[in-house]
Amino acid sequence: MIQDIITYFSEDGGQYVSYLIQHLRLSLIALVIAMIIGIPLGYISYKHEKVAEFFTTTSQLLRIIPSLAILFILIPIIGVGEVPALIALVFLGVPPILVNTILGFNEIPAVTKEVAIGIGMNEIQLRKRIEFPLAMPFILNGVKLSLVEIIASATLATYIGAGGLGTLIFTGLGLYRMDLLVIGGGTVTILSLLSMFILDFIIRKVSENSVEISN
Repeated sequence: MIQDIITYFSEDGGQYVSYLIQHLRLSLIALVIAMIIGIPLGYISYKHEKVAEFFTTTSQLLRIIPSLAILFILIPIIGVGEVPALIALVFLGVPPILVNTILGFNEIPAVTKEVAIGIGMNEIQLRKRIEFPLAMPFILNGVKLSLVEIIASATLATYIGAGGLGTLIFTGLGLYRMDLLVIGGGTVTILSLLSMFILDFIIRKVSENSVEISN
């Protein structure tokens, strides 16, 4: 099998790079859209308890729905290709960001906000200098969970013609080629682990700054 993997990279290395770029592009676009939706909704939910209950419940329900089911539901409505794949991945990516954003703001010590208001900070200054910096480690943790889930689920985008590393995996399954399964699955695993390590490092650095602010 090792020889088959070497042969694949020597003969079809360009194809592999194309699948990798497709996968990364789809995943990162979905993550950015999920952040644009999830973080503001999380902040709004933090400010309004009933809104928080609604979005938290909705997020949990969305996480129950399998990503493949979302894809198949969207096919009759939008068709096949990148757009339905992105919508499905955004559906999967928003809940971790939303829930962790709400958690992050709720974890800010009340005394810290009281002191900030006491020294004359207005709403905008409080949000910019206290709330978001202290909530950021939680928000980034949500981004990390979202990215890992998106990278893994993006393999299913192959089913609707969006390309990516899933093409290698499902081709390997169809042709009983272990080399393609190992290359596709292994790359997805490595991407997930790398994203976790990078974001964990960023979270540690941001957490150190948060401790300084709270003190």
